[in-house]
Amino acid sequence: MSTNRWDPKAKKPPRGFSELAPVLSALENESRDKVRESNAGKRNTESMWPVWQISWQRSRYVYDMYYTHKRISKKVYDYCIKNKLVDAALIAKWKKPGYERLCSTYVINSNNYKFGTTSICRVPLKDRSPEQLTAQDPTTGCRGCASGVGQPRNIFGNKYGQNLAAVQVARSKRAEELERKRLLEEQMEQRARAANVAGGGPGDSETDDDSDDDYGPAPAAGVWAGGSKLEIESERLAEGDDEQDDDEHDTNKPSKKLKTSS
Repeated sequence: MSTNRWDPKAKKPPRGFSELAPVLSALENESRDKVRESNAGKRNTESMWPVWQISWQRSRYVYDMYYTHKRISKKVYDYCIKNKLVDAALIAKWKKPGYERLCSTYVINSNNYKFGTTSICRVPLKDRSPEQLTAQDPTTGCRGCASGVGQPRNIFGNKYGQNLAAVQVARSKRAEELERKRLLEEQMEQRARAANVAGGGPGDSETDDDSDDDYGPAPAAGVWAGGSKLEIESERLAEGDDEQDDDEHDTNKPSKKLKTSS
């Protein structure tokens, strides 16, 4: 049995879990590497930022694959919750208005901060002093996870703040587009050859081999967006500009109307 708890061979997950397994495995490996990484030159709390952030990204990935992009079934989603592959408490908060972007339940626990307050990352940028605009939560490294306009798109400002579900969907859509383009070019080439043969001309035709695929190679970038174009496209998808109607899917996702919460 595999020691990787996200490997479909490790347990008996429901059908469709294989859609998530590669990304979850990559995140687990990344987390292990960060734990082993040297902490030289870093504060104790800062050295743990990647671990917190990868945990957030793992939960966000599964949440978005189910609620936003509808790429997995409820059985797969429930399997992830039941087997603690994601942070169920954090996901529960995301469903509440004002907490849609919350980085961790730790930052809203007033017992963790002086004077019974919450973290600076819960304060909207518009309500911060000039000195606080670049402040990050000392535990998670979050730059700002309050809801509302004017907040950082990427709450961590690094690859761990990317929307991996949207990145995966964008890559999938791009692959489908390239495959359709390839098939269309093959059909046109075959027709051109047939026309040339019928007319007594040469059977070969010139084709344009140029590709406008600048999403960046997936192997080099891993599960993260490797280029600016892919990251921009994934942000567009994450914001719901490419939603599909699916009346049969679970509609328990919270309203997209954002409210500012501190």
